[in-house]
This record gives sequence, C-alpha cells and structure tokens, in this order.
Amino acid sequence: MTMLQAGEKAPQFTLQDQNGEAVSLASLQGKKVLVYFYPKAMTPGCTTQAQCLRDSKSSLDEHNVVVLGISPDPVKRLPKFVEKENLNFTLLSDEDHEVATQFGVWGPKKFMGKEYDGIHRTSFMVDENGTIEHVFDKFKTKEHHNVVLDYLNK
Repeated sequence: MTMLQAGEKAPQFTLQDQNGEAVSLASLQGKKVLVYFYPKAMTPGCTTQAQCLRDSKSSLDEHNVVVLGISPDPVKRLPKFVEKENLNFTLLSDEDHEVATQFGVWGPKKFMGKEYDGIHRTSFMVDENGTIEHVFDKFKTKEHHNVVLDYLNK
C-alpha cells in the first residue's frame, strides 16, 4: 500500500453518491476538493468526523472547498447517515474499494488483535487543477476539521 503524496495527480474517479447520482472528481475542476476516506457510516468515530465537517461548512465554503466523503458503504446505507446527521456534503460509495486503492488508503489494519483489510482514515486536499495539495493522515476524528481549517488558514 503506497499512499499518494502531495504533488501527485489525484486519480480521476466517478462514484455514486447518497442519491444514486454519479459524481466525478473532474466535474469539480476549479474548486478545491477535500476527499476524505472513512471506514463506515454511522459508527462513532465516523459520525463525529462527519458532524464536525458539517458544522465547518461555512468556513470550508469561504475557501471554495467541496467535501466528498468516501467509504466502502453501499449506496443504500448513505442516505440514512446523511439524514440522521443532517450532513450538508456529498457521500460516495466505493463498495469495491477501487478508489481507496488508487489513493493508497486501502490495506491491512489491526483492531483488537485481528488483522483485516480496510480503509485507512485519510484525507486529501485536491487543488483546483486536480493535483493533491496536502495529505491529512495524522488526526483524531474530532479534530479532523480543525486540522483541515488550520491548513487552509495558513
């Protein structure tokens, strides 16, 4: 598993969102895009992370940042998460984890002594031209939005 780094081109992808609509990274050219990978909708850490991004939307908007949350959840699970948490950004389904693999965030993990393959909680700031500008891979879920905003406010 080799994670993409700042300066590399972001992989072009098209995935289905919570409404079953196709969303492509290319369609967001001209905006900054926070592509954030999370393991599973409606779990405690992922919920906290999503709520904090939801509550930071106006600050992210000021920086022309669009948020795309990507998980291996099936499309049908995503609307429940959006409704339950009043999310104001797009969630994408990467059930076969093809996009996560392209970004280098799918791979071996350990939890309670068990090893399995899964999503490594990582976010990528993709610039207006589709290049990875920054990688966020060391943060606590409840601080993720602050780490992103601190970076943007530099």
